[in-house]
Amino acid sequence: MANNIPPRVPKRRNSSRNGTIIGISAAIGISAVLLSGVAGYAGASYAIDQKQSNSVSTTIPNSNSSFNNGNTNITVMDVSDTVAKLRPSVVEISTESVTSGNSIFGQYVSQGAGSGVILSEDGYIVTNNHVVNGASSMTVKTYDGQEYPATLVGTDPQTDVAVIKIDATGLTPAVVGSSDDIRVGQAAIAIGNPLGSLGGTVTTGIISAVGREITIDNETMTLLQTDAAINPGNSGGGLFDVNGQLIGIVNAKQSDTGIEGLGFAIPISDVTSVIDDLVKNGKVTSRPVLNVSLQQVQDSQYYGQNRTMEPGVYIVQIVEGGTADLAGLQIGDRIISFDGQDVTNSTEVKQILKKHHVGDVVNMVIDRNGETMEIEVELKGSASE
Repeated sequence: MANNIPPRVPKRRNSSRNGTIIGISAAIGISAVLLSGVAGYAGASYAIDQKQSNSVSTTIPNSNSSFNNGNTNITVMDVSDTVAKLRPSVVEISTESVTSGNSIFGQYVSQGAGSGVILSEDGYIVTNNHVVNGASSMTVKTYDGQEYPATLVGTDPQTDVAVIKIDATGLTPAVVGSSDDIRVGQAAIAIGNPLGSLGGTVTTGIISAVGREITIDNETMTLLQTDAAINPGNSGGGLFDVNGQLIGIVNAKQSDTGIEGLGFAIPISDVTSVIDDLVKNGKVTSRPVLNVSLQQVQDSQYYGQNRTMEPGVYIVQIVEGGTADLAGLQIGDRIISFDGQDVTNSTEVKQILKKHHVGDVVNMVIDRNGETMEIEVELKGSASE
């Protein structure tokens, strides 16, 4: 590190990550400050209607043991055999970032912590973009206690996925499953590094919902919801099914007084191609992009030479040679509809774009200086977003 960096000082709380439109925060641990607010919950409690049932039973591969608490027969889930195979596939990640400080301290080093899932025997690891974003150095600790310096292979802020690499052999990669057929109510196992100091922690629960649209740092994501305990430092860890297959990458939780059991994970099937792209190319090349910057206008307002801008989403920047440029779109165009759907903001445009592939041709209806035009757009792939 540079000589002008003073001794480490406590990490300043980063308020920009401690809440979003719906109060969702990334489950990353930094300098022992719980960025997720209230830290998780101790365990799941189930309210049982005595008139309908007097027992709760969950079927899990492995032996189960039962006990009676006086009123209710409980079947205890035993996932020890499955977990014993899974834990070597999940790693702890610690990061350091050099941040400009005030006139007294000059610069300071902030420390972060997260989790990751091993993809290959030779050291490729998937984690969250927000775990490694801005890190000047990364260290990976495997289940056997070995520590390795890590390098960044590639990252994708849109899906909050990143791939890092350590120089190791003989690692235990996770078995990647499918999240396409996940059903609400099926059991789920989360393994990660909560608080940045409790590596290999296992929590269990169920899939509470699928297809949850959650906005994190102005990026709308479609996630799995689980009631397995998720805490700061769990970000980038694995969400597994009872067969030991990876079905999601843990990335967020909702925290507030009186709230518990609201954790979220990226469905693995949604990011398999992204992960492959990052490993092979260091960037995403398989996803179509418009290569534009968009801005939403809420109310009618004057702009420039007494021009009135109607409410809507406008193109304010175009990448030369990109999708929009080749299609003939221009700065100042207001997008009325995209692929047959009316749009009023950039999030709606992005959501429609996610459903397409490179090479697809879609129609866009725009307003250009008061004239409605229909433009045919052939979607190109690019890492520029």
